[in-house]
Amino acid sequence: MDWDKLRIFHAVADAGSLTHAGDSLHLSQSAVSRQIRALEESLNTTLFHRHARGLILTEQGELLFEATRAMNKRLETAAARIRDSEEEVFGELRVTTTLAFGTLWLAPRLTKLYERYPDLKIDLMLEERVLDLPMREADVAIRMKEPSQADLIRKKLMGIRIGLYASKTYLERAAPIEKMEDIANHRVITQGPSSAQVAAGASLAQQLLSYDVQSLLTINNYFGVLQATLSDLGVGVIPDYITEDFPELVRVLPDVESGEVPVFLAYPEELRQSKRVTAFRDFVQEEVIAHRRRIRDAA
Repeated sequence: MDWDKLRIFHAVADAGSLTHAGDSLHLSQSAVSRQIRALEESLNTTLFHRHARGLILTEQGELLFEATRAMNKRLETAAARIRDSEEEVFGELRVTTTLAFGTLWLAPRLTKLYERYPDLKIDLMLEERVLDLPMREADVAIRMKEPSQADLIRKKLMGIRIGLYASKTYLERAAPIEKMEDIANHRVITQGPSSAQVAAGASLAQQLLSYDVQSLLTINNYFGVLQATLSDLGVGVIPDYITEDFPELVRVLPDVESGEVPVFLAYPEELRQSKRVTAFRDFVQEEVIAHRRRIRDAA
């Protein structure tokens, strides 16, 4: 198949429009249309259904788009490796992690990374969905479980636990919390058991809710749980990696906590030699070591 026609097909399939694809390729709509028609004739099949709202891939078109998408990701990887200088760290690095970890732990520490590598461009993608690293949806992932995908280099960064915390102001005016049963007299702030979260967090939430608590606030991410807890609304169910930067939080019932949740950093095997990935990996590991040391010293 003609590589140039495949490139144009991929742009059209990705955009869903001849016009938008033409704009991105700097070609006229008629030129794009001719190339698509020629590709369809060479394959003796129809790749798109024409629709009032744009173009929709046929079954055969979906098969070809899956192939061109994989090709495009591999080409992006090759280009990224070519751009990597032997001595300098520059260019874009796409990092994915959860909303809470990225917002509350990683982002505040990136100042040091940028001071060290001012030409680095970080694209930080915060979502609970696990992005496909081998398909280059991201370059590096930090996740709260060991990745199951093959062909990934993985490194365990640390283990975290989820516990109970409240603000000093809340505890000064609220009823004492000396045993687990006392939770029933307080507002519990937690992710709901059905929210996208690690199993250990869901298990702890279910345990707390079994005490028929007086009042309940469920939020679908730990960033919201933290903000509500800092606002003196009740007892928050919060991962311990967050609390170092918020000294106004007080641990409640220290013996009540989740099982250990492993935090892994992972990236594709093909990016092993990437200077950007190496720089980011080393930076995160340094920050984790410093974080552990501060926690140990405080204890």
